[in-house]
Amino acid sequence: MMLAKLLPLGLAAAGAGIGVGVGVLLAPDPEPVAQAGPGADAAGAPAAVPAASGEAAPHSATAEGGHGEAGAQGTYVRFDQQFIVPVLSGGRVDSMVVLGLTLDVVPDAEEPARARQPRLRDRFLRVMLDHANTGGFSGAFTANGAVDRLRNDLLAAGRAEIGPGLNDVLILDINRRDV
Repeated sequence: MMLAKLLPLGLAAAGAGIGVGVGVLLAPDPEPVAQAGPGADAAGAPAAVPAASGEAAPHSATAEGGHGEAGAQGTYVRFDQQFIVPVLSGGRVDSMVVLGLTLDVVPDAEEPARARQPRLRDRFLRVMLDHANTGGFSGAFTANGAVDRLRNDLLAAGRAEIGPGLNDVLILDINRRDV
């Protein structure tokens, strides 16, 4: 009886581990650093060219998506462990949802975000449990409206912990496994 209850959790953990392992194995090699030359900055990146009058200035991807303030200038802080959220139906675990999150933060907020990851995980897990308990992971849980509600709630919880330096919460992986 106890084994029957632990088997789905073990399978979910094994699946997550295999997924991470395959992701690491298939990850592209880092690009080589270019030598600094004319028209490049000290890091070897091409120098920024100001937009001529009449031309549209480049804009960040977050301006189109509506999330965050300066995603193109942000730094990414990845949670090393995925979030596993049980979905209850009739007082029993009906399915498990596994999410992978990354934070888009301004460079000054990178260290506070890394240092406060345990508190952020706690806040995010509470948001995800509330989302699950209100039916957010039922039915078409990957529909834009449902994902946007979850993302906005996670963003509010993250900003309450680390402040306005959090531009966005990126949901990189989401998977539901029925038990």
